[in-house]
Amino acid sequence: MSRITIAKGNGIGPEIMDATLEILISAGAKIEIEEIEVGEKVYLAGNAAGIAPESWKSITTNKIFLKAPITTPQGGGYKSLNVSTRKFLGLYANVRPCKSLDPFVDTKHPVMDLVIIRENEEDLYAGIEHQQTDEVVQCLKLISRPGCEKIVRYAFEYAKQQNRKKVSCFTKDNIMKQTDGLFHKVFDEIAKEYPEIQNEHWIVDIGAAKVAESPEIFDVIVMPNLYGDIISDIAAEITGSVGLAGSSNIGEECAMFEAIHGTAPDIAGKDIANPSGLLQGAIMMLNHIGQSSIAEKIQNAWLYTLEQGIHTADIYKEGTSRLKVGTKEFAKSVIENLGKKPSILNAVSYTNDLAINLPKYQRKAPLSKELVGVDIFVHWNGTDPNELAEKLKSIESTQTKLQIITNRGIKVWPDGFKETFCTDHWRCRFMPTENTPINKNDIIQILTRADLANIDTIKTENLYAFDGKIGFSLAQGQ
Repeated sequence: MSRITIAKGNGIGPEIMDATLEILISAGAKIEIEEIEVGEKVYLAGNAAGIAPESWKSITTNKIFLKAPITTPQGGGYKSLNVSTRKFLGLYANVRPCKSLDPFVDTKHPVMDLVIIRENEEDLYAGIEHQQTDEVVQCLKLISRPGCEKIVRYAFEYAKQQNRKKVSCFTKDNIMKQTDGLFHKVFDEIAKEYPEIQNEHWIVDIGAAKVAESPEIFDVIVMPNLYGDIISDIAAEITGSVGLAGSSNIGEECAMFEAIHGTAPDIAGKDIANPSGLLQGAIMMLNHIGQSSIAEKIQNAWLYTLEQGIHTADIYKEGTSRLKVGTKEFAKSVIENLGKKPSILNAVSYTNDLAINLPKYQRKAPLSKELVGVDIFVHWNGTDPNELAEKLKSIESTQTKLQIITNRGIKVWPDGFKETFCTDHWRCRFMPTENTPINKNDIIQILTRADLANIDTIKTENLYAFDGKIGFSLAQGQ
């Protein structure tokens, strides 16, 4: 028996939650329910987070959170509960099944059935940004080995539980060789532990084009945060059934399950909302807690119900649908069809009651780390990199010398092209002179001499080698 926390949310939330829970209980789900209040009422009571401390305690105690859509009031400094929950609870994996329901829901891709597993905590979404010069701002792209290992392992474990045959990885490691390169490297390492599951890697732009054109060639796709955010929305849209989709956010300790649609206040209380999105989230929850046989029973009954033409108003279509029903009647139909399997839509088959195995990340032995140089970033309003190089040569020492200047990642000195457009933000790489190691005091001395020479240094990046392999990018053109 699993104790779960639920929140009925706002708008249509209470109706679809009641319908979903009725189906779960009727199917024999072994759950105990603890309800909390989150969302609009809590926000308007003066809690900017939309959730009270005792509700956090319920979630962190029970570990499983099934949430209906909530309303976040506009203005007033209110924080997104979804964002807060993901960050505070370390929910590193966002899972979005994207399956076509043709011919019952219109789509150009009738055999599409893929799952996108998106890293949820890092990448550019770490939100670390700085304005450094008049013309340039930066956003740090953070990719960690723990983040990569957790999300990639989850993708393979999910595929194993769901009887899926292939996991695809999307990155842009032909350009971002360090960050996306690490993601791809970890994917290849972990793939070897699952020889029964096919694996492949795609450069993200080509992969995204293939998702849009031929989604049927994919099964499970795992990718960093930004790509996953964009492509999961595209994939959900081309199924033609965004309102029927569920989502899960998975962490090492806790997990949250929900529909991806909003509160639809215009139809709230009218018994016409489709509970399918939240039901799909609940089915993912059952799989997560090891009640896959119940999840399979409910999913097949739901598919059978759709196949029988029993549809709520949002998907009702003359000539295809047979009966237009409301929220309660749709739930009743699913319950009546428990134990039945579809014949037109593909029935699902999960590995019975196999909980996903997610060992906690174990930190590896430290690598040998060697300081081999430094990038000094300079704010300079000139346009001729040769002029800047002459200024920088004045701050060289017997231990360090200027090796290269880049602008927006492109080499502009030495031997740059006069046609290259330059901003006021310059990366100036200092490397040790031959056979002379560099230390941090040498970097301090460079910065001191730069200050005396009125050179505006705005940041530094130490350059390291790890186990003898460089851990930094070369410039375009270097």
